[in-house]
Amino acid sequence: MSVLSGLLLQTPPPLALLGVLLVLCALYLLSSSPAPGKEPPGPRPLPLLGNLLLLDLKRPYLSLCELSKTYGSVFTVHFGPRKVVVLAGYKTVKQALVNYAEEFGDRDILPIFRDTLGGHGVAFANGNSWKEMRRFSLTNLRDFGMGKRGSEEKIVEEARHLIGVFEKFKGEPFDTLQPVNYSVSNIICAISYGRRFDYADPAFQKMVDRVNENARLAGSVEVLLYNLYPWLGLGFGRWLKNRAQILKNIQINMGEIKALMWGLKETLNPQDLRGLADSLLIRQQEEAGRPDSYFHDSNLITTISNLFAAGTDTTATTLRWGLLLMAKYPHIQDRVQEELDRILGERDPRVEDRRTLPYTDAVIHEIQRLANILPMSLPHTTSCDVTFQGFFIKKGTVVFPLLTSVLRDESEWETPHTFNPAHFLDEDGHFKKRDAFMPFSAGRRACLGESLARMELFLFFTFLLQRFRFSPPPGVTEAELDLTPAVGLTLNPSPHRLCAVGRA
Repeated sequence: MSVLSGLLLQTPPPLALLGVLLVLCALYLLSSSPAPGKEPPGPRPLPLLGNLLLLDLKRPYLSLCELSKTYGSVFTVHFGPRKVVVLAGYKTVKQALVNYAEEFGDRDILPIFRDTLGGHGVAFANGNSWKEMRRFSLTNLRDFGMGKRGSEEKIVEEARHLIGVFEKFKGEPFDTLQPVNYSVSNIICAISYGRRFDYADPAFQKMVDRVNENARLAGSVEVLLYNLYPWLGLGFGRWLKNRAQILKNIQINMGEIKALMWGLKETLNPQDLRGLADSLLIRQQEEAGRPDSYFHDSNLITTISNLFAAGTDTTATTLRWGLLLMAKYPHIQDRVQEELDRILGERDPRVEDRRTLPYTDAVIHEIQRLANILPMSLPHTTSCDVTFQGFFIKKGTVVFPLLTSVLRDESEWETPHTFNPAHFLDEDGHFKKRDAFMPFSAGRRACLGESLARMELFLFFTFLLQRFRFSPPPGVTEAELDLTPAVGLTLNPSPHRLCAVGRA
């Protein structure tokens, strides 16, 4: 790439463009060379463009679902010059991610994240570094209360703060985005640093807002095209405004996280660990001087950054979908609140109440299913050559486990495209687990914080529904509330406002 960059700088623009096109043609021809076995079927690609003309670039997951009806549950699509194998439907996705966990377990590191994260951390990394950081993070997240009583107390405290914010609007319409994001973000902050932040803290606000902005920009057409044609960054960098903003946001947030961690380092006490950051710093000190240690500054800062972003965006987005769906379907909100009133009365919800609140639990699961916030998961790559369902897939092939095709699999769900809590209830009204419920993905790359996210969703949702009635703004009917997701890496609700009226 450095050679190509040098040539471009010394060559007139028309010749530079021609050179790039010739290189891409060569790459296309190489990628089209015959494989040792039968490859997954798919639409015939065009040179350079691949199958882009067949895809809705703002919502490619919808196009891929349609293509699966023609080409089956394992098929090939060319995103520009990149050959991608798409896995569709519950049975195929589960088989690949669980039964072939090693073969499909590597992460495809997109150029936008390679630029900023350098292969460090736990989200966009591979190899022994990723294994070590994921193992250490998971163990220590559990030690600091993920899924246990310690986290429950943190979430209960934060839910009370969020209720106080909602009460200040006095039933008037407001945007749930920032208060919900700040509240959820404080949970991962408490686990990471051993402290929460005030919602009015400008530095905290900006950090959370940058995460939200990046999730939106990372799903833009501009960034998608950059990920497919990273050479665009060489000659057209100043026009790639979304890419530049993502890079800037990540750089600033990493700097803020570094400052927070170095502040903790000054008061570090091995006998009194405050959170995950302390554990990482202690391990770094223990391995000081080891050239093969993975606990270097870049890995520590990127790991905390990954957890901060993932722990903020995904859970907050799902919770906002839940409040919007309650406002849109008041009869379902009625049943949730009737159950909460009957079982809990005026006392605060607790995690252990989940088993006695089957309808509420079913509603939360159905919110996660329908919200479908990460429709294509994060891209995988094959770690070796693999024959899967009779098809040969080369080592290093990009793989999209199409989670939207799992959560809306017509062979698994009775009414896959409608909001129906009965999906998770048996004939007697008891909660029923569903195999095709996979919002956290599965296998080696399943969500690190699944147990924490489940606890957060249950407690935040029940606290809020116990105390507020959610409805559209005056002059807007339930039918007019738009469930079309905004464009982004994760699927947020489109901008909207709700009324949160206190319940007597």
